[in-house]
Amino acid sequence: MQEQKGKYEDSQRDELGIKIRSNDNPYLPVDSQKKLLQPRRLSSYFIVLIESGSITYNIDSQNFTLTDGHLLFAMPNQFFTPPAKTDDLKYFKLLFDENTLALLPQQYPFLVNPLNAQIIVLDHAAKERVIKVFGILNQLLYSDKYETDTEIILAYLNTLLSELNSAYFKNKEPANILNANLSKFIEFKLVVETHLTEQPSMNAIAEKLALTTNSLYRIVKEYAGTSPKDYFINRLIAEAQRKLRYSNTSIKELAYELGFNDPDYFSRLFKKSTGKSASEFLPKQDLSGK
Repeated sequence: MQEQKGKYEDSQRDELGIKIRSNDNPYLPVDSQKKLLQPRRLSSYFIVLIESGSITYNIDSQNFTLTDGHLLFAMPNQFFTPPAKTDDLKYFKLLFDENTLALLPQQYPFLVNPLNAQIIVLDHAAKERVIKVFGILNQLLYSDKYETDTEIILAYLNTLLSELNSAYFKNKEPANILNANLSKFIEFKLVVETHLTEQPSMNAIAEKLALTTNSLYRIVKEYAGTSPKDYFINRLIAEAQRKLRYSNTSIKELAYELGFNDPDYFSRLFKKSTGKSASEFLPKQDLSGK
């Protein structure tokens, strides 16, 4: 996981790949935060709950402002720019990796964000329950001086994710949370993330998912509001924007890195998709000499 380690993590269960922060184990002083506040790609699932106060996160170049009862989640491979802590903020922040998720007894469809909504607004009752579970996880992972069974930690993580899964789909056809179409859309998103730079054809993806191309189109259109091809292109271009802004990769090198055989075609596609040339997304160099 990419969170830097400190004394507050000493008692956490590294073998589970799970970390927690809260007001009990707060952010480091401002002069020690610089590395932690740098933009980075997430290697773990990230969840933050705001109990009171307000703060703004940036994920995939989009700002998300959170206030009381708001919960934000992000997935591995998303580009994440953490904010500096604001005054009077009460929060819980949790990170866990794929290996930890695999140990849990069920799947949680919300974690692949099928409805394209990374903020969950909890009602009062759900907020109180979720805060209690976060508090228990905080005690188990940070405060508890005695070794806690892995099964107990996983049981509370399962409870938390079950609550969030229910809240995510609340008033959004809950009867269809685990229907076949949503399951296939989740599989589609995972295939896209796993094989992004290979640029498989939509026919190949449909075959991998045991679907016809028409069925794949209908499912992706239902949950993403766009065609499978456009979804894939949008994901590629988002990846390109992140790399251009936060790495020293040249446009030509980036094109090859993303699976394009023709850098000129990549440049044309980028401009068509974003309205700007790829060079406009390169970091601005300070030539003042200061």
